[in-house]
Amino acid sequence: MSDTPNPKAPYTPPAVWTWDQASGGKFANINRPIAGPTHDKDLPVGRHPLQLYSLGTPNGVKVTVMLEELIELGHTGAEYDAWLIKINEGDQFSSGFVDVNPNSKIPALMDHSTEPPTRVFESGSILLYLAEKFGAFLPKDHAARTETLNWLFWQMGSAPFVGGGFGHFYAYAPEKFEYPINRYAMETKRQLDVLNRHLATHTWMAGDDYTIADIAIYPWYGWMVEGKLYSAGEFLSVHEYTHVQRWAKAIGERPAVRRGRRINRVWGDEADQVPERH
Repeated sequence: MSDTPNPKAPYTPPAVWTWDQASGGKFANINRPIAGPTHDKDLPVGRHPLQLYSLGTPNGVKVTVMLEELIELGHTGAEYDAWLIKINEGDQFSSGFVDVNPNSKIPALMDHSTEPPTRVFESGSILLYLAEKFGAFLPKDHAARTETLNWLFWQMGSAPFVGGGFGHFYAYAPEKFEYPINRYAMETKRQLDVLNRHLATHTWMAGDDYTIADIAIYPWYGWMVEGKLYSAGEFLSVHEYTHVQRWAKAIGERPAVRRGRRINRVWGDEADQVPERH
């Protein structure tokens, strides 16, 4: 009689969960149930006021696009150094990075124009911080500002279902299972439909003006409808979301967006890679 577990057998959770380091998956070597640094290493500091520690994932691209948009507007104080954090190699667990972001996730920002320097982590918080610091891409009108923040926080709360849910089980999990893929595909499509219905009657997410809400949402859902996330365009029938595609095309053609999405990128066409910016 074989002792090999049946992969189709129902899973019964144990009374107490334990960490199985051999659980597999693309990111198994960096996932762990504890926080804090794994090694001592200071972060580099360049000559610009803003120091960004990141990688060109959707969350990282939010910030590089924002910074490039600010520079495009002529805000010289938005000049920045972008340092590459190789998350597959555990750079985010260095003591220096944990000091900037105790959650050990990219992106993380240090603003050396303040005394003492200000740390900012979580991509939505960084966008809001920069928008307020430079008075750009966040409306002053109360209603428009509120609508912008509605969609900013919608993105922050919704995208984990797309990345950690759909993306993980569809693209990264060591085995394909129907239930989680169906569950998260359904939620991803529901979110795309939310956006499509909204953008059917709005030029930008918060109305007539391009804001941090658009900058936050584009690298996730814009890339999704362009077929650039998880090679899942056909699977999710992204051609159905015509209003999201119109909006994504308009954002993707902006010069600052074209620059920002290349920074801290270390995969794909070499012409689209700018691992660090100084």
